[in-house]
Amino acid sequence: MTQNTSLQAALGLSTPIIQAPMAGVATSELAAAVCQAGGMGSLGLGSVDAESARAAIREARALGATCLNANFFCHQPELPDQAVTQAWLDAMAPEFARFDALPPTALREIYQSFLSDPARIEMLTQERPTVVSLHFGLPEASTLATLKGAGITLFASATNTSEARACIEAGIDAIVLQGDEAGGHRGCFDPEAADEHLSTLDLLKRIRPLTDLPLIAAGGMMDGSDCAHALNAGADLVQLGTAFILCPETSADAGYRAALTSDAANNTEFTRALSGRPARALPNTFTAWGATNGLKTPGYPHTYDAGKALMAAAKAKGDTSYGAHWAGSGAARVRAMPAAELVATLTREMRECR
Repeated sequence: MTQNTSLQAALGLSTPIIQAPMAGVATSELAAAVCQAGGMGSLGLGSVDAESARAAIREARALGATCLNANFFCHQPELPDQAVTQAWLDAMAPEFARFDALPPTALREIYQSFLSDPARIEMLTQERPTVVSLHFGLPEASTLATLKGAGITLFASATNTSEARACIEAGIDAIVLQGDEAGGHRGCFDPEAADEHLSTLDLLKRIRPLTDLPLIAAGGMMDGSDCAHALNAGADLVQLGTAFILCPETSADAGYRAALTSDAANNTEFTRALSGRPARALPNTFTAWGATNGLKTPGYPHTYDAGKALMAAAKAKGDTSYGAHWAGSGAARVRAMPAAELVATLTREMRECR
């Protein structure tokens, strides 16, 4: 192991494990359980407004969360082309018809970017979670200065060298290196730019010589040996998401849990159909439809407005095969156990491998 073990000590962690934010699945109960087990618990707050985020942070703290990571989306809002949007909705109509439903007549920007929401910045300076982590990009320097001035440690995701350099230049405190193996949305700053799809270990090898900043490995890690391998390759901390989905403390529904224990877990794939941004998921009816329609999406997060409507219509009729079942490439090795037990297991396995 390299490096900046002082970050782990500064954060008060007894293990280098971070539970990934997993917006829509991670709960205050999960974050608190991970914290109480010695790791960093995380809340994915990119999909909620300032007051809902405040409530989640306070709930997690009331349940015992100490080292808490609040995660937000820094996407550049995409203005959808009306013709593209209409073509997309027309193509979705037969899928909605399967469930006696109609597609939306217009698409909304359902997730406000952190870049344009001063209310959440003000809330964070009041609530002061230990860490604020950023996905899809970086806010203005003044915002970063405000958060740092409140005593908040800043993390940001990077999927390539140029994004990592931007994090370094912006004064980010630690970089989350999101490898191609990671489940959920790619953290690419520009979703239309060429993506090298670098693995977590490739990213570590490229970025470690560039900086002394702490590096957090994220992508594909499911057990302690995976974690030990990343730490030995230059990571300071490791972030796991898919490994926690079957924990009873998550809000993953029965359909998601069943899919994660099916053969689909052996064949994760990237799709834009669900949300408009590339994301690794379990293959299902929705991803198959997206792979064959040949259409440009209306962009993020507008595409997700249509996607969520279709998911809800299908689920109301008992069909969970349209869900946003985000999962990393190691999904087939997921284990079902309480979060505290999982953190203890990962830590024991990690020590045995090092």
